[in-house]
Amino acid sequence: MLKLDLDTSLVERSRAAAKKISSDFDWLFEGYSSVTIERTVLRLMGVDGATPDGKPLPNLIVEQLQSAGALKKGAAIWLANAMHHRSLTAQEVANLVGLGELDLCSFPMADAETIYQILSDLTLEMMTHIKDQRQVRENYFEKYGQRRKPAIYVIVATGNIYEDVIQAKAAAREGADIIAVIRSTAQSLLDYVPYGATTVGFGGTYATQENFRIMRKALDEVSEELGRYISLTNYASGLCMPEIAAMGAIERLDLMLNDAMYGILFRDINPKRTLLDQYFSRMINAYAGIEIQTGEDNYLTTSDAVEKAYTVTASQLLNESFALKSGVIPQKMGLGHAYEINPDLEDSFSYEVAHALLTRELFPDAPIKYMPPTKFASGNIFKTHLMDAMFNFAGQLTGQGVQLLGMMTEAIHTPHLVDRSLAIENAEYIFKAVKNLSDSLMLSPDSFINRRANTVLQEATEFLEKVASEGLFSAMAAGEFADIKRPENGGKGLDGVFEKDADYFNPFMDKMKQELGL
Repeated sequence: MLKLDLDTSLVERSRAAAKKISSDFDWLFEGYSSVTIERTVLRLMGVDGATPDGKPLPNLIVEQLQSAGALKKGAAIWLANAMHHRSLTAQEVANLVGLGELDLCSFPMADAETIYQILSDLTLEMMTHIKDQRQVRENYFEKYGQRRKPAIYVIVATGNIYEDVIQAKAAAREGADIIAVIRSTAQSLLDYVPYGATTVGFGGTYATQENFRIMRKALDEVSEELGRYISLTNYASGLCMPEIAAMGAIERLDLMLNDAMYGILFRDINPKRTLLDQYFSRMINAYAGIEIQTGEDNYLTTSDAVEKAYTVTASQLLNESFALKSGVIPQKMGLGHAYEINPDLEDSFSYEVAHALLTRELFPDAPIKYMPPTKFASGNIFKTHLMDAMFNFAGQLTGQGVQLLGMMTEAIHTPHLVDRSLAIENAEYIFKAVKNLSDSLMLSPDSFINRRANTVLQEATEFLEKVASEGLFSAMAAGEFADIKRPENGGKGLDGVFEKDADYFNPFMDKMKQELGL
């Protein structure tokens, strides 16, 4: 296969720097929690539902404990204690809290053995369910075969989950392997997860557990019809990152957009909150066998794709390092990058191939996610369709794992069904036409592509070593990532971060760490 001649010393240095950066946050991961993590624990214990006015019960419980100054022990202990004293299930306790009829802190604390037994039983029940869902996925792949590489990944984004189902099934029948349900605009900034099926969303459909269930059922039906497993993607990001990861694990999603730093840089969510939440969300994804997908393509929407190519590589290495701390294996790391160089630049395709090969070779076991050209898409739909073809050519030539298809009307409107059909036809033609081309090609050590890849790797290495020296928070505050300044104590959600008490307990995190070997 087409191969680069990379400087192995740079590869080692860059990974060592990334590991130093991620390891510097052990104090945060071990000593702190967040309101979202506690809501996630409640959901994993079996709490779901909302009040008639739409307030989710996990939020109400956490707010009650936070107001009483009791959250530092963790929500699990208080819920289990109330279950013991009232002989109720977790859901029944939550329902009473929602009605305003139960104060979790009003009961004397039962002995530790009693509390831990209740939590042990609940943890075993949910983790067994998640394991079973993982096995269902593996059975499908065993029955129908693994997905192709690159896999064809398309988006539905109507705002109405039932309309999304129609479009998703149509895309699968046209040849899509992965369906991504885009989340409604700004849901990442909501500090709660909406409840139930939704039919109204702007630029996408709300991520809710019921919507996950509806789409999973629909894709299972079309999988049986087509004789191949259709994978489902959503977004475990924003202020509810681990909650959505838990919902995805429960309902058997297959991939989750789940970046360590995206929320900080592109949604102005507090750095401490984001790093804490990604730590637990990725642990849940790892346990559930869900592929994470990272968002390095976003760097190139705010910065030039040639000048700042090294920031993509640096972020990929950081995402890898943070993911390893949560137990995600390389085979489940869909590290991201994008085809976003100005098409008017001479040798633009050679630049793109250099960057794509660099990503592929740095992360040989990862199902790399390759994003299409959007920055330079315009009303000239024929040129955009041609750019998408060049993108598909680069994806097949360099052996990408997941190809998120571009649409020729990308810059005009939310793509119609026919636009998606043409995009899939474009990809399938290119993939077949150049399927084994890379087997017949070689790069000379002094070729432009080799030299460019090593230049980007060197810049990324030097950048990571600088960040390792000064600290990630300092680098972010100085705007060294994506030219966006994000101070350590700024952004949304910092008030949801708290220091744990000595007797804090999160039964799911403890058990997952144990089973993932962390």
